[in-house]
Amino acid sequence: MNIEKSTEAKLPTKYGNFTIKVYKQNNQEHLVFMSENFHDLKIPNVRIHSECLTGDTFGSLKCDCQNQLELAIKFIAKEGGMIIYHRQEGRNIGLLNKVNAYALQDQGRDTIEANIELGFRDDERDYSVVREIFADLGLKNIKLITNNPEKIAYIESIGVNIVSRIPAITPINVHNDGYISVKKEQMGHLL
Repeated sequence: MNIEKSTEAKLPTKYGNFTIKVYKQNNQEHLVFMSENFHDLKIPNVRIHSECLTGDTFGSLKCDCQNQLELAIKFIAKEGGMIIYHRQEGRNIGLLNKVNAYALQDQGRDTIEANIELGFRDDERDYSVVREIFADLGLKNIKLITNNPEKIAYIESIGVNIVSRIPAITPINVHNDGYISVKKEQMGHLL
């Protein structure tokens, strides 16, 4: 796999000081967001956060993405670790198709039905860059911040030991209750 890497740079934020690094795979650039003490941690806390422009940037109430990202950033700032900002918008169907899926959801489809109607699987994400990031950073044991069983299975499949799972539970609202139900009941999320 051909991965291009940036050098590490400092990033001060309202949550604290971090170090960032980018891994470019084809046309996708994935950001690694590390606590200042990341390289000193024996078992870092890790979140693989899938990009969600509408939630992460604009605060969409249709999902729990921004809440989960903020929860992870605050946790990493306090406890140490890293977030992989996995640049695969809309479960890797892209922003244009995600908006088309939103329109189908407005007509009554759930997130899986909308993706399938648009010609996609329920989840098109490819986590192969995660293997490269973990290898580059020498990660063998982690504490994983997730509710997603697919992420757990992938990490285990690449030989990285998940010492513990930290749930990423955030409040439900009237706009995302169906989305959360689909994640739990159809996708097996640990909620």
